[in-house]
Amino acid sequence: MESMDSDKLGARGQDGRKRVLIIKPGYSETLDPDDSGIVSLGDILRTTVILHLFPPEQFHVTWVVDKRGVPLLKGNPFIHRLLVVNAFTPHLLLSEWFDIVVNFEKEPGICAVSDRIPAWRRYGFRLDPQTHTAVSYDHSDEALSFSSDPDAKRLKAKSWSYILYEMLGQHYEGQRYVLGYKPTGGIRYDVGFNHMVGAKFPFKRWPDEHWRALHDNLSQDLSVGWQEGVNNIEDYIDWIASCRLLVTNDSLGLHIALSLGMPVVALFGPTIASEVEGPELMRLTPPLTWDCIPCGRADCERDTPCMSHITPESVAAAVRERLQKAAP
Repeated sequence: MESMDSDKLGARGQDGRKRVLIIKPGYSETLDPDDSGIVSLGDILRTTVILHLFPPEQFHVTWVVDKRGVPLLKGNPFIHRLLVVNAFTPHLLLSEWFDIVVNFEKEPGICAVSDRIPAWRRYGFRLDPQTHTAVSYDHSDEALSFSSDPDAKRLKAKSWSYILYEMLGQHYEGQRYVLGYKPTGGIRYDVGFNHMVGAKFPFKRWPDEHWRALHDNLSQDLSVGWQEGVNNIEDYIDWIASCRLLVTNDSLGLHIALSLGMPVVALFGPTIASEVEGPELMRLTPPLTWDCIPCGRADCERDTPCMSHITPESVAAAVRERLQKAAP
């Protein structure tokens, strides 16, 4: 894989490396019409896939992040400086210069600041001064369309990582997310149940009774651990790393497990299974022909949500198959 072409990006900094600014505090989801203000930790982690384009010996990377995302990025070998968002961050950035500014946030105020930061090249989103809404730089038109056209997002066949690389004019070749925190401790469980989801999309959670039935099935011959570290990201990562395999809803834990190279059985219904990829990943979707799947919505008009139709028996079979494949 090639890195970004550093010879076309202006003068080098004092240490000979190009200066890169990545703006991804997590306030809006890059490919969704999201204005909830809830920090998306999964979006922050997924964005780290682009760091492979900026090898540390050639680029000095600054990443702007909300304080809640710091544990995901702290210690990342590709990131030289983490800037935690506060009231003074825009003033600091406007006093600096960069060879590349990458803005993956669509919030108008962030776009306005990003546009004014001195830089040679810009990628991602910018502000339309007439409509005061986010518009795209070169290569990002399709990504922006996914935010405004739900059908375009549902029908796309590209993964999230592939689209991010396209937004930078590059070709995705299967690179992993880059997690900053390094988990401690060893394996404690054969299977981990990452059964919780955030408040933003409650219907992507598999039902409680299905999780309990899956536990009854697997615990006959496998050790099972239920989700831990709910209030601390580092504890959460340690728990995920303590499992040989993770069963998960479409949530942050899915992306953490993939960044660790773990076998994963992931359950998708209202969210788009093709957005996530990886050699360790097994996707399960409802065995239904409903034309609303995946809907991408936070609510459901049906009496029985689609996730209820993924059976515990099918998940148990997938877990055993994936564990057998992963066995040395």
